Amino acid sequence: MEHSSIGIDLGCTHIKAILVTADGTLLKEIRQDTEEQNDQHWKNAIRQIVQQLKKESNKPVQAIGLSAPGLANSTNTCIEFMPGRLPGLENFNWSDFTGERIDVLNDAHAALMAELQFGAAKNCKHVVMLTLGTGVGGAISIDGKLYQGVSQMAGHLGHITVDALSSSKDVTNMPGSLEDAIGNLTIQQRTQGKFKTTWELVKAYEAKDPFATQVWLTSLRQLAVAMASLINVLSPELIIVGGGISKAEALLITPLQQYLSEFEWRPGGKQTPIKLARFSDLAGALGAAGFALSKINQRL
Repeated sequence: MEHSSIGIDLGCTHIKAILVTADGTLLKEIRQDTEEQNDQHWKNAIRQIVQQLKKESNKPVQAIGLSAPGLANSTNTCIEFMPGRLPGLENFNWSDFTGERIDVLNDAHAALMAELQFGAAKNCKHVVMLTLGTGVGGAISIDGKLYQGVSQMAGHLGHITVDALSSSKDVTNMPGSLEDAIGNLTIQQRTQGKFKTTWELVKAYEAKDPFATQVWLTSLRQLAVAMASLINVLSPELIIVGGGISKAEALLITPLQQYLSEFEWRPGGKQTPIKLARFSDLAGALGAAGFALSKINQRL
Protein backbone atom coordinates (compact mmCIF):
# COMPACT_ATOMS: atom_id res chain seq x y z
CA MET A 1 0.00 0.00 0.00
CA GLU A 2 1.24 3.49 -0.86
CA HIS A 3 1.99 5.83 2.03
CA SER A 4 2.32 9.57 2.44
CA SER A 5 4.46 11.72 4.71
CA ILE A 6 4.07 15.11 6.35
CA GLY A 7 6.83 17.70 6.36
CA ILE A 8 6.69 20.94 8.36
CA ASP A 9 9.07 23.89 8.12
CA LEU A 10 8.76 26.15 11.16
CA GLY A 11 10.32 29.51 10.34
CA CYS A 12 10.29 32.74 12.27
CA THR A 13 7.92 34.29 9.71
CA HIS A 14 5.96 31.42 8.17
CA ILE A 15 4.94 27.82 8.82
CA LYS A 16 5.00 25.71 5.66
CA ALA A 17 3.54 22.22 5.76
CA ILE A 18 3.19 19.63 3.02
CA LEU A 19 1.75 16.20 2.41
CA VAL A 20 3.89 14.19 -0.03
CA THR A 21 4.15 10.70 -1.47
CA ALA A 22 7.24 8.54 -0.96
CA ASP A 23 8.73 9.88 -4.21
CA GLY A 24 8.19 13.51 -3.21
CA THR A 25 5.04 14.24 -5.20
CA LEU A 26 3.25 17.14 -3.53
CA LEU A 27 -0.31 16.26 -2.54
CA LYS A 28 -1.22 19.29 -0.40
CA GLU A 29 0.40 22.43 0.94
CA ILE A 30 -0.54 24.65 3.90
CA ARG A 31 1.00 28.01 4.83
CA GLN A 32 0.39 30.15 7.90
CA ASP A 33 2.00 33.11 9.61
CA THR A 34 4.13 32.04 12.56
CA GLU A 35 3.64 34.95 14.98
CA GLU A 36 7.10 34.21 16.35
CA GLN A 37 6.64 35.74 19.81
CA ASN A 38 3.39 33.85 20.46
CA ASP A 39 4.52 30.26 21.01
CA GLN A 40 1.04 29.03 21.86
CA HIS A 41 -0.12 30.18 18.44
CA TRP A 42 2.51 28.36 16.38
CA LYS A 43 2.51 25.26 18.56
CA ASN A 44 -1.25 24.86 18.30
CA ALA A 45 -1.16 25.72 14.59
CA ILE A 46 1.26 22.89 13.92
CA ARG A 47 -0.79 20.41 15.93
CA GLN A 48 -3.88 21.39 13.95
CA ILE A 49 -2.01 21.19 10.65
CA VAL A 50 -0.84 17.64 11.41
CA GLN A 51 -4.37 16.54 12.18
CA GLN A 52 -5.77 18.29 9.10
CA LEU A 53 -3.23 16.70 6.74
CA LYS A 54 -3.77 13.27 8.26
CA LYS A 55 -7.52 13.62 7.82
CA GLU A 56 -7.26 14.85 4.23
CA SER A 57 -4.75 12.21 3.10
CA ASN A 58 -6.20 9.32 1.15
CA LYS A 59 -3.05 7.32 1.92
CA PRO A 60 -1.82 6.27 5.39
CA VAL A 61 0.65 8.81 6.82
CA GLN A 62 3.88 6.92 7.42
CA ALA A 63 6.17 9.62 8.80
CA ILE A 64 6.10 13.21 10.10
CA GLY A 65 9.11 15.51 10.21
CA LEU A 66 9.66 19.08 11.36
CA SER A 67 12.53 21.43 10.52
CA ALA A 68 13.35 24.57 12.47
CA PRO A 69 16.32 26.84 13.16
CA GLY A 70 18.69 25.69 15.88
CA LEU A 71 20.44 22.51 16.99
CA ALA A 72 18.37 19.36 17.44
CA ASN A 73 18.97 17.03 20.38
CA SER A 74 20.69 13.66 19.97
CA THR A 75 17.41 11.79 19.46
CA ASN A 76 15.88 14.35 17.08
CA THR A 77 12.80 14.84 19.23
CA CYS A 78 13.24 18.60 19.72
CA ILE A 79 15.38 21.65 19.00
CA GLU A 80 17.70 21.76 21.99
CA PHE A 81 19.51 25.05 21.37
CA MET A 82 18.15 28.15 19.62
CA PRO A 83 18.74 31.30 21.67
CA GLY A 84 17.10 34.56 20.66
CA ARG A 85 14.54 33.21 18.19
CA LEU A 86 11.18 31.46 18.47
CA PRO A 87 10.89 31.68 22.28
CA GLY A 88 9.42 28.43 23.57
CA LEU A 89 11.06 26.26 20.92
CA GLU A 90 14.03 25.00 22.93
CA ASN A 91 13.50 21.49 24.36
CA PHE A 92 9.85 21.44 23.27
CA ASN A 93 8.94 17.82 22.50
CA TRP A 94 6.65 17.80 19.48
CA SER A 95 5.79 14.10 19.73
CA ASP A 96 4.51 14.51 23.29
CA PHE A 97 2.55 17.61 22.33
CA THR A 98 0.84 16.22 19.23
CA GLY A 99 0.56 12.57 20.17
CA GLU A 100 2.29 11.72 16.87
CA ARG A 101 5.90 10.67 16.35
CA ILE A 102 7.66 13.71 14.88
CA ASP A 103 11.34 13.69 13.92
CA VAL A 104 12.94 17.12 14.33
CA LEU A 105 16.00 18.53 12.59
CA ASN A 106 17.84 21.75 11.79
CA ASP A 107 16.52 23.67 8.78
CA ALA A 108 19.83 23.65 6.84
CA HIS A 109 20.09 19.90 7.44
CA ALA A 110 16.55 19.62 6.08
CA ALA A 111 17.57 21.42 2.86
CA LEU A 112 20.13 18.67 2.18
CA MET A 113 17.64 15.92 3.05
CA ALA A 114 15.25 17.35 0.44
CA GLU A 115 17.94 17.07 -2.21
CA LEU A 116 19.02 13.60 -1.07
CA GLN A 117 15.53 12.14 -1.01
CA PHE A 118 13.90 13.93 -3.91
CA GLY A 119 16.24 16.33 -5.70
CA ALA A 120 19.71 17.02 -7.11
CA ALA A 121 21.46 14.47 -4.84
CA LYS A 122 19.02 11.59 -5.26
CA ASN A 123 20.90 8.25 -5.35
CA CYS A 124 24.07 9.95 -4.04
CA LYS A 125 25.75 8.96 -0.76
CA HIS A 126 28.53 11.45 -0.04
CA VAL A 127 27.27 15.01 -0.46
CA VAL A 128 28.07 18.48 0.84
CA MET A 129 25.52 21.29 0.66
CA LEU A 130 26.11 25.01 1.10
CA THR A 131 23.17 27.37 1.54
CA LEU A 132 24.09 30.93 0.60
CA GLY A 133 21.69 33.53 1.93
CA THR A 134 21.64 36.05 4.76
CA GLY A 135 24.34 33.85 6.28
CA VAL A 136 25.92 30.65 5.03
CA GLY A 137 24.60 27.31 6.23
CA GLY A 138 25.34 23.79 5.21
CA ALA A 139 24.96 20.09 5.70
CA ILE A 140 26.86 16.87 5.07
CA SER A 141 25.76 13.41 4.01
CA ILE A 142 28.07 10.45 4.62
CA ASP A 143 27.18 7.06 3.19
CA GLY A 144 23.69 8.30 2.39
CA LYS A 145 22.95 9.47 5.93
CA LEU A 146 22.76 12.99 7.29
CA TYR A 147 25.86 13.59 9.42
CA GLN A 148 24.85 15.65 12.45
CA GLY A 149 27.93 15.15 14.63
CA VAL A 150 28.30 15.67 18.36
CA SER A 151 25.71 18.17 19.65
CA GLN A 152 24.21 18.12 16.12
CA MET A 153 26.61 20.92 15.15
CA ALA A 154 27.92 19.39 11.92
CA GLY A 155 27.36 21.33 8.74
CA HIS A 156 27.99 24.88 9.96
CA LEU A 157 30.14 25.35 6.90
CA GLY A 158 29.71 29.11 6.84
CA HIS A 159 31.90 29.27 9.93
CA ILE A 160 35.07 27.93 8.35
CA THR A 161 37.82 30.50 7.86
CA VAL A 162 38.84 31.80 4.44
CA ASP A 163 40.88 34.76 5.76
CA ALA A 164 42.67 33.95 9.02
CA LEU A 165 44.24 37.43 9.19
CA SER A 166 40.90 39.24 9.19
CA SER A 167 40.22 41.43 12.20
CA SER A 168 36.48 40.73 12.06
CA LYS A 169 34.93 37.70 13.74
CA ASP A 170 31.60 36.04 13.00
CA VAL A 171 28.95 34.91 15.49
CA THR A 172 30.93 31.77 16.36
CA ASN A 173 34.11 33.84 16.97
CA MET A 174 35.80 32.69 13.74
CA PRO A 175 37.96 35.30 11.96
CA GLY A 176 37.39 35.85 8.26
CA SER A 177 34.60 33.29 7.91
CA LEU A 178 32.98 32.16 4.68
CA GLU A 179 29.69 33.57 5.99
CA ASP A 180 31.23 37.02 6.31
CA ALA A 181 32.86 36.64 2.88
CA ILE A 182 29.67 36.03 0.90
CA GLY A 183 26.61 36.18 3.19
CA ASN A 184 24.07 38.92 2.57
CA LEU A 185 24.47 40.13 6.17
CA THR A 186 27.85 41.74 5.31
CA ILE A 187 27.01 43.10 1.86
CA GLN A 188 26.92 46.76 2.90
CA GLN A 189 30.18 46.40 4.81
CA ARG A 190 31.89 44.65 1.86
CA THR A 191 30.67 47.26 -0.63
CA GLN A 192 31.22 50.37 1.55
CA GLY A 193 27.48 50.91 1.58
CA LYS A 194 27.08 51.00 -2.21
CA PHE A 195 24.81 47.94 -2.32
CA LYS A 196 22.11 46.91 0.12
CA THR A 197 21.61 43.35 -1.12
CA THR A 198 23.66 40.68 -2.85
CA TRP A 199 21.13 40.72 -5.68
CA GLU A 200 21.89 44.41 -6.34
CA LEU A 201 25.60 43.54 -6.39
CA VAL A 202 25.06 40.65 -8.83
CA LYS A 203 23.00 42.80 -11.21
CA ALA A 204 25.75 45.43 -11.19
CA TYR A 205 28.31 42.68 -11.86
CA GLU A 206 26.17 41.50 -14.80
CA ALA A 207 26.24 45.09 -16.12
CA LYS A 208 30.07 44.94 -15.87
CA ASP A 209 30.37 47.55 -13.11
CA PRO A 210 34.11 47.44 -12.15
CA PHE A 211 33.63 47.83 -8.40
CA ALA A 212 30.81 45.26 -8.26
CA THR A 213 32.92 42.88 -10.33
CA GLN A 214 35.83 43.16 -7.91
CA VAL A 215 33.65 42.59 -4.84
CA TRP A 216 31.63 39.70 -6.32
CA LEU A 217 34.64 37.85 -7.73
CA THR A 218 36.53 38.25 -4.45
CA SER A 219 33.61 36.60 -2.65
CA LEU A 220 33.45 33.78 -5.20
CA ARG A 221 37.20 33.23 -4.96
CA GLN A 222 36.82 32.77 -1.20
CA LEU A 223 33.86 30.45 -1.77
CA ALA A 224 35.96 28.37 -4.18
CA VAL A 225 38.79 28.12 -1.63
CA ALA A 226 36.27 26.92 0.97
CA MET A 227 34.78 24.37 -1.44
CA ALA A 228 38.20 23.06 -2.44
CA SER A 229 39.06 22.68 1.26
CA LEU A 230 35.85 20.73 1.87
CA ILE A 231 36.60 18.52 -1.12
CA ASN A 232 40.06 17.78 0.30
CA VAL A 233 38.62 16.85 3.72
CA LEU A 234 35.42 15.01 2.77
CA SER A 235 35.95 13.85 -0.84
CA PRO A 236 32.24 14.16 -1.70
CA GLU A 237 30.72 12.93 -4.95
CA LEU A 238 28.74 16.15 -5.25
CA ILE A 239 28.48 19.67 -3.83
CA ILE A 240 25.06 21.35 -3.92
CA VAL A 241 24.65 25.13 -3.72
CA GLY A 242 21.32 26.46 -2.46
CA GLY A 243 19.90 29.50 -0.69
CA GLY A 244 18.79 32.84 -2.07
CA ILE A 245 22.18 33.76 -3.57
CA SER A 246 22.11 30.59 -5.69
CA LYS A 247 19.39 32.28 -7.78
CA ALA A 248 22.27 34.13 -9.48
CA GLU A 249 22.76 30.80 -11.31
CA ALA A 250 25.33 31.20 -14.12
CA LEU A 251 26.57 34.51 -12.71
CA LEU A 252 27.62 32.50 -9.66
CA ILE A 253 28.44 29.07 -11.09
CA THR A 254 30.55 30.11 -14.11
CA PRO A 255 33.16 32.20 -12.24
CA LEU A 256 33.02 29.77 -9.30
CA GLN A 257 33.96 26.89 -11.61
CA GLN A 258 36.81 28.96 -13.02
CA TYR A 259 38.23 29.50 -9.54
CA LEU A 260 37.73 25.83 -8.65
CA SER A 261 39.78 24.85 -11.70
CA GLU A 262 42.62 26.78 -10.04
CA PHE A 263 42.24 25.45 -6.50
CA GLU A 264 40.56 22.02 -6.57
CA TRP A 265 42.79 18.96 -6.23
CA ARG A 266 41.78 16.61 -9.06
CA PRO A 267 43.75 13.36 -8.90
CA GLY A 268 43.54 11.63 -12.27
CA GLY A 269 41.56 14.59 -13.58
CA LYS A 270 38.51 13.73 -11.46
CA GLN A 271 36.42 16.84 -10.80
CA THR A 272 33.75 17.16 -8.11
CA PRO A 273 30.44 18.23 -9.70
CA ILE A 274 28.77 21.40 -8.44
CA LYS A 275 24.97 21.55 -8.80
CA LEU A 276 22.35 24.11 -7.90
CA ALA A 277 19.73 22.93 -5.42
CA ARG A 278 16.46 21.81 -6.98
CA PHE A 279 14.31 23.09 -4.13
CA SER A 280 14.11 26.49 -2.51
CA ASP A 281 10.90 27.66 -0.89
CA LEU A 282 9.71 24.20 0.22
CA ALA A 283 13.14 22.70 0.89
CA GLY A 284 12.69 22.70 4.68
CA ALA A 285 9.31 20.96 4.58
CA LEU A 286 10.39 18.44 1.93
CA GLY A 287 13.59 17.72 3.83
CA ALA A 288 11.70 17.23 7.09
CA ALA A 289 9.45 14.67 5.38
CA GLY A 290 12.47 12.98 3.81
CA PHE A 291 14.34 12.88 7.11
CA ALA A 292 11.37 11.29 8.88
CA LEU A 293 11.20 8.66 6.13
CA SER A 294 14.92 7.95 6.51
CA LYS A 295 14.53 7.51 10.26
CA ILE A 296 11.83 4.88 9.65
CA ASN A 297 14.19 2.99 7.34
CA GLN A 298 16.95 3.14 9.96
CA ARG A 299 14.62 1.72 12.62
CA LEU A 300 13.53 -1.22 10.45
